[in-house]
Amino acid sequence: MFRKTISAAIAVAALVAMPSLATADADGAKLFKKKCGVCHSTDAGKHKVGPSLAGIVGRKAGTVAGYKKYKALKGSDLVWDDANLDGWITDPKKFIGKKTAMSGKLKKEDERKAVIKYLKGL
Repeated sequence: MFRKTISAAIAVAALVAMPSLATADADGAKLFKKKCGVCHSTDAGKHKVGPSLAGIVGRKAGTVAGYKKYKALKGSDLVWDDANLDGWITDPKKFIGKKTAMSGKLKKEDERKAVIKYLKGL
């Protein structure tokens, strides 16, 4: 009886948590569209003022095909992971230097985490 109760409690907890995960993904997509989507696309090969961010996580910085405007990232050994993305979108000029054209910032940690989670899911 005790095992069944614990199993049921775990199942209920998982179901309760699922909507919040879906909400976090939706929040990340909304934030991206609002704060980043003006300059960046999430469609592979579709660049705007900034490069497409499709498949950014795990990619070496400044290497997306078809985008050549990488002054600040040229020659960098930087790979886009959670920590580097967080540093970049917190303050790109502080993170990589003044040569970057990117000026957008996300000051709130929860917003940065939501956008990074969204980018990881692309």
